[in-house]
Amino acid sequence: MRKINEIFYSLQGEGYHTGTPAVFIRFSGCNLKCPFCDTQHEDGILMSDEDIVTEVSKYPTATVILTGGEPSLWIDREFVDCLHQAGKYVCIETNGTRPLPDNIDWVTCSPKQGAKLEITRMNEVKVVYEGQDITVYEQLPAGHFFLQPCSCSNTAETVDCVMKHPKWRLSLQTHKLIDIR
Repeated sequence: MRKINEIFYSLQGEGYHTGTPAVFIRFSGCNLKCPFCDTQHEDGILMSDEDIVTEVSKYPTATVILTGGEPSLWIDREFVDCLHQAGKYVCIETNGTRPLPDNIDWVTCSPKQGAKLEITRMNEVKVVYEGQDITVYEQLPAGHFFLQPCSCSNTAETVDCVMKHPKWRLSLQTHKLIDIR
C-alpha cells in the first residue's frame, strides 16, 4: 500500500517536459520541510498498486509523473514495473536525498540547500532560486538545468541569474500562470 495525496491529469508545468499531458501521482509525506513548498504533504489515502494503475489508466497519456511530497518515501522497483506493464512512461520529481529504483524513465532532481544527495542518475536538475550560488549544482550528472523563481517577486532576479549562467534555462510554473492544476 502506498499513501497517495491525489492523482490527477494535467499538463506538466515545469522543466523539460513543460506542456506535456501527464497523470500526476502525488504521494504524501516528505523528509524535508522547505518553506517555499506549494504542496500539503500529510493528507492521503492508502492505495494498492492495482488501484493506482487502474486510476492512471483512465487517462489518455502514457506519461506518469511521481511527485509529492517526496515520492521516494513510497516507491520501489516493483511499483515502477507495474506502471511500465500498463504502458506508462514513468517520471519522478525528487529532492534526491533518498535512493531511487533504477527503472524510472526520467529523473528530475530538485536539490535543496544543505541536503545531501543520494542519487547519481538524473536527467534534469531543477533548482528553486532564492539567490543561492547555483554553480554548486553544475557538476551534477544531468543533461538539462532549470532555474525556477521561488515566487513572482524574484522572477527578474532569476532571469538575470540565467543570463549570467547560460548552462541554465528558465523554468516558470506555467500551470500556475494559465490557472490549471
